[in-house]
Amino acid sequence: MSPPDPHDPDHSPFAFRINTGSTEPIYRQMVEQLRRCVASGQLVAGQEMPSVREVASQLAVHPMTVSKAYSLLEAEGLLERRRGLAMRVAAQHQKAQPRAERIELLRPVLSEAAAQARQLELPAAAALKLFESILLQEGASS
Repeated sequence: MSPPDPHDPDHSPFAFRINTGSTEPIYRQMVEQLRRCVASGQLVAGQEMPSVREVASQLAVHPMTVSKAYSLLEAEGLLERRRGLAMRVAAQHQKAQPRAERIELLRPVLSEAAAQARQLELPAAAALKLFESILLQEGASS
């Protein structure tokens, strides 16, 4: 899949997806989602982000939640703030990170899932089968 052209006017803007049932704060979900999309090359340098108000309205969250996520991403160098203009993906993010680095981004989540599988005394094969099922099911729907 080729990365989107940030200057393509027909390109749909990035849309955050949050899990309201998660114990992870919404701003952290937004930060992690954007990190992954930049790492994968789904978001590339120059691509504009929707405004704080647009995202807050779309997700039905307080604008400060979105602003906090954007500020953290700016501090990390993933987003650039421009006076009077939309924030955009920083210039240094021209392409996807190497596969090995993207795989490492999954390690914390999978380590937690593995720990929970052990606590539930599930066989590794059953946990892997569930992961594969979820991966293929969600991949088909996104």
